Amino acid sequence: MILITGGAGFIGSNLAAALAEQGVPVAICDRLRAGAKWRNIGKLELRELIAPEQLDDWLVEHGAVVDAIVHMGAISSTTETDADLIVEVNFRLSQRLWRWCAREGKRFIYASSAATYGGAEVGFEDDWSMAALALLRPLNAYGWSKLLFDRWAVREVALGNGQPAQWVGLKFFNVYGPNEYHKGGMQSVVAQKYAAAAAGEPITLFRSHREGISDGGQRRDFVYVVDCVQVLLWLLGNPKVNGIFNLGTGKARSFAELATALYGAVGKPPRLTYVDTPVAIRPNYQYFTEARMDRLRSAGYARPFMTLEEGVRDYVQRFLSQPDRYR
Repeated sequence: MILITGGAGFIGSNLAAALAEQGVPVAICDRLRAGAKWRNIGKLELRELIAPEQLDDWLVEHGAVVDAIVHMGAISSTTETDADLIVEVNFRLSQRLWRWCAREGKRFIYASSAATYGGAEVGFEDDWSMAALALLRPLNAYGWSKLLFDRWAVREVALGNGQPAQWVGLKFFNVYGPNEYHKGGMQSVVAQKYAAAAAGEPITLFRSHREGISDGGQRRDFVYVVDCVQVLLWLLGNPKVNGIFNLGTGKARSFAELATALYGAVGKPPRLTYVDTPVAIRPNYQYFTEARMDRLRSAGYARPFMTLEEGVRDYVQRFLSQPDRYR
């Protein structure tokens, strides 16, 4: 059995669906709360659906049947200001699960984040040595909490304090795809702007406030969730792979290109407009992210990633344009 924390969330529910398609038993730990988040797992046959406050006791009673924990559960909002809450959920819970896996001889794959790179003063090289991690300067509490655990995990390994049978951290870049709808304002631009594009209406993007970069020219490494799931499945099938790896496409694309791909997927001519980036977020607004993918490739992952156009088209045609948008 694979236990997925945050398994009703965006990436977690896509992984759960892929595992279920392969006949792998899945248990999920998550909160559903009000709203339609439950629809992310509405089609799945689950072995267990565990409330987070019951997880420790559940592992004591049922942990023997767990082969691996894929830890996607976190407070992922970059605007959350309660740092104590972030530390409790993103750091201390991760520590408890790591220690349980180490003690019980289980595997542990967890979500780190590209937010650990901060303003990218030292680039996007996924060097997970203690010296390299010490140079990173995240721009928000979320990114800091992810780096805090990365550094803790690497030190545990270096000191020989015990480690899971397999341990992998994944620094997810800008992920988009089905089952992100519960994220509200944190949804991808594709999900947020689909209705306007499909109606042939203008899409509004942020204006550039940096010399030499055109409006809409801010670039990100946009990666389709289907590709992220393929990497997770590969890791689960290759238990000797350990370390912290970037998970992007390795190619930055602009928001204008993303919007153009969206119009192309719905068969409409592009209509882009621009507004000033809100003053409150300008100081920490990133103009460029691009994952270095050499380490994951060197570890043996050979599958190609979808291009932006391929991923957006698949998302639109198989999900956003359908009566049932869920995977």
